[in-house]
Amino acid sequence: MSTRTSPWPAGVPCWADLMVSDVPTARAFYGSVLGWDFTDTDDEFGGYVLAQVDGVPAAGLGPLQPGSRTAWTLYLASDDADATARAVTEHGGTVVAEPRDVGPLGRMCVAIDPAGAMFGVWQGKQHIGAGVVNRPGGLTWEDLRATDPAAAQAFYAAVFGYRLDPMEDAAPDYVTFTVPGDEVPLGGMGGMFGAEGAPSHWLVYFGVADADAATRAAAGAGGTVAAEPFDTPYGRMAALADPEGTAFWVVQTDPTAGPDRSG
Repeated sequence: MSTRTSPWPAGVPCWADLMVSDVPTARAFYGSVLGWDFTDTDDEFGGYVLAQVDGVPAAGLGPLQPGSRTAWTLYLASDDADATARAVTEHGGTVVAEPRDVGPLGRMCVAIDPAGAMFGVWQGKQHIGAGVVNRPGGLTWEDLRATDPAAAQAFYAAVFGYRLDPMEDAAPDYVTFTVPGDEVPLGGMGGMFGAEGAPSHWLVYFGVADADAATRAAAGAGGTVAAEPFDTPYGRMAALADPEGTAFWVVQTDPTAGPDRSG
């Protein structure tokens, strides 16, 4: 298990949130599938709620704004959100929400990479992002599905300094990414993997104690099973979608075996 209280190193995927049209239904669904409980935030944050594991923040849910689409947004940590926003523009990305303070919690911006995938940047202050990862209910992996993987990979390497490494037995355009000074990959970047026709996007993977039980819970709570549980060298996993059709993956996670991200 990894529980963290200090800000995440720059480039580390540190948070994920989801905007939905029906927050109560989403709370019930993800609570059933991922074991989350929830705490409301102040009125100034517009109905945003924190998903928690044992009282530690894991992700966020909030109401969908008019004209937006529901999707998980992955946030990458930054020591300086303004400098990261400038780097995004310099390397061919687009900043769609300029850096701004979120009260005393932190500073953020939202951007789109050159292949069209949206992501967030989070400079943590009082709120570092996820305090729990690599265990049931926590983020365990992130995958970029890109229409132009080479352009996307070059962009993220330039902005965040990632080392990119080919993955044995993976597609030739798939690489893992690692922050400087660390040897453990944080996620992967590749092509669309059969999702041709869809826009580029980040996929989030959450840990569960039992992938089969989580899949049954998803189906029973109004979700969709896109891929039944199957075994991989990295754990048993399944592809799911919530009642509004938002895709995510679950991975059967041993909280004693993952890399230690505490600090």
